[in-house]
Amino acid sequence: MKIALASDHGGIHIREEIRGLLEEMGLEYEDFGCDCETSVDYPDYALPVAEKVASGEFDKGILICGTGIGMSISANKVKGIRCALVHDVFSAKATREHNDTNMLAMGERVIGAGLAREIAKTWLTTDYAGGRHARRLDKISDYENKHL
Repeated sequence: MKIALASDHGGIHIREEIRGLLEEMGLEYEDFGCDCETSVDYPDYALPVAEKVASGEFDKGILICGTGIGMSISANKVKGIRCALVHDVFSAKATREHNDTNMLAMGERVIGAGLAREIAKTWLTTDYAGGRHARRLDKISDYENKHL
């Protein structure tokens, strides 16, 4: 599994934690920044990462900003991306099992580093359940194909 990772200035500390987790898990990843605490624009990081995941260059992506909201909104503008904003472990598991999400967004100003690691680990290790959930995802894909 190959992971694309990025944050804006509001998520650099948790991004460091997630980088450590990915290394501990032995997962291949690429960090797309940012590398400063000076204000930057989250779409400049979310959109390129989402495009890399949508193209298949990376299997999954993880984005962090202050709240996770801007990153998730931006990523979900890219056709084929299902990015979930998650701040609890139950939702991390459910969004993989039910929604087959390919991107995860979190907010550094909302959760701490320990919880962020637990969420990311759960999200990365949970498989998609398929079954009745596939019909629902097909409806989303059909809409994307007609309108985007």
